[in-house]
Amino acid sequence: MYRAVIGLEVHLQLKTRSKLFSACPADYHGAEPNTFTDPLTLGLPGTLPTLNREAVDLALMFGLGLNCDVSGFTQFHRKNYFYPDAPKNFQLSQYDRPIARDGYLDVTLESGEHTRVRIKRAHLEDDAGKLIHPAYAPYSLLDLNRAGSPLIEMVTEADITGAEQARAFLEAVQAIAQSLGVSDATPEEGKMRCDVNLSLHKPGEPWGTKVEVKNLNSFRSVARAIEYETARQTRVLESGGVITQDTLGWDEGGQKTFVMRTKEGEADYRYFPEPDLPPLDITPEWIARVRAQMPELPAQKRERYVAAGVRAGDAGTLSLNVALSRFYDAALRTEPAPDAQKLANWLLTDVAGFLAAREIGIGQAELKPGHLAALVRLIDAGTISGKIAKDLLPDVMDGQDPGVLVRERGLTVVTDTAAIDAAIDAAMRADPATVEKVRAGNAKAMNALFGPVMKATGGQAKPEVVRERLQAKLGL
Repeated sequence: MYRAVIGLEVHLQLKTRSKLFSACPADYHGAEPNTFTDPLTLGLPGTLPTLNREAVDLALMFGLGLNCDVSGFTQFHRKNYFYPDAPKNFQLSQYDRPIARDGYLDVTLESGEHTRVRIKRAHLEDDAGKLIHPAYAPYSLLDLNRAGSPLIEMVTEADITGAEQARAFLEAVQAIAQSLGVSDATPEEGKMRCDVNLSLHKPGEPWGTKVEVKNLNSFRSVARAIEYETARQTRVLESGGVITQDTLGWDEGGQKTFVMRTKEGEADYRYFPEPDLPPLDITPEWIARVRAQMPELPAQKRERYVAAGVRAGDAGTLSLNVALSRFYDAALRTEPAPDAQKLANWLLTDVAGFLAAREIGIGQAELKPGHLAALVRLIDAGTISGKIAKDLLPDVMDGQDPGVLVRERGLTVVTDTAAIDAAIDAAMRADPATVEKVRAGNAKAMNALFGPVMKATGGQAKPEVVRERLQAKLGL
């Protein structure tokens, strides 16, 4: 039985105003091709890089969020390669002195299992441009708007063993980056990209030959590429074949990998220190300043939610979604504070279903945190039933106050026992067979009477009172 050994390389585009080594604006998304460039981006002779201080601070913050060591010297190197999308013919990256190293990230799988992935390094580098290949055209186009944008590349140790663990790890990394404001970390916009390094071996035997699957731009693609490569390499090895050290691409349409090129070795890049940028000394004072600016991390949110009474699984879901957790926290801060678990239930079920049906996020809805909290409080106080709350939700999602809606529509729960008794009497007269079943000892048959009573009261009768009066009427 072969086992997979997997390491990930994650590229995050940092959320800075300008590019890594020049004052050229970095927010090029949606712009016309080659309009966000400058002499340095274009690799013109005579240009000199100037390091973006904001990018360094964000990289330090990200490293601290991954429990990395960020102290001491860091240095940039020239990584030489010759591709059309690299106008300088080299990339400014960090070789043996990365800005962050020797960290770890604890993640929780859907099964509840906890696992730790070690972080080998995270380093700064500038991005390349983008090649565009028009369909059926005998040429390619080059857009250099992205060239020079600040990236942080994070490299894990080979601690990952399967697709589920890889996906959980990437979701945790995304949540950290978004929570810290380091990166938008949106794979669909190319602001978070992943390479997968994978090899197989049998227990007790040396690791096999590694292949790299490049530029995966969704968590689902990462998971499927791992599953495909694990199955492909298993077939090759079991048939007596040999795995070659190749760089692979991922064919999303065909759901399979394909060979791009033979893997380069480290020597092929001919690293040497960048002569125009001095090393940086990351001092304890610098680290303390960055740490003081760090907002709450997802793991800290999860612990806070659990302490407030939220189930661990729900707390984990909330903490990994930055927009959802901000909304949840705002709702929790309202007075009087709603029940934490009940609020989470509404947000993760009914509200989530509403958003999914309309294909929008929580930030695009008109729902206000205070209104959702008020809806939960109305249910807890017995003012309205859960059914009425669900009926009100579409209007509440459109920004209306549930308290106002209840008053205007006269939806307060019916607790008048005379009115409830009248509805029960009518239901019993309409269904004497069920009455006889209950009185003959089939207590569960009472549920057949419960529904008509609730319907007769417009769903406004308090369910507990209805059951209590039904039991009294039926002699239970």
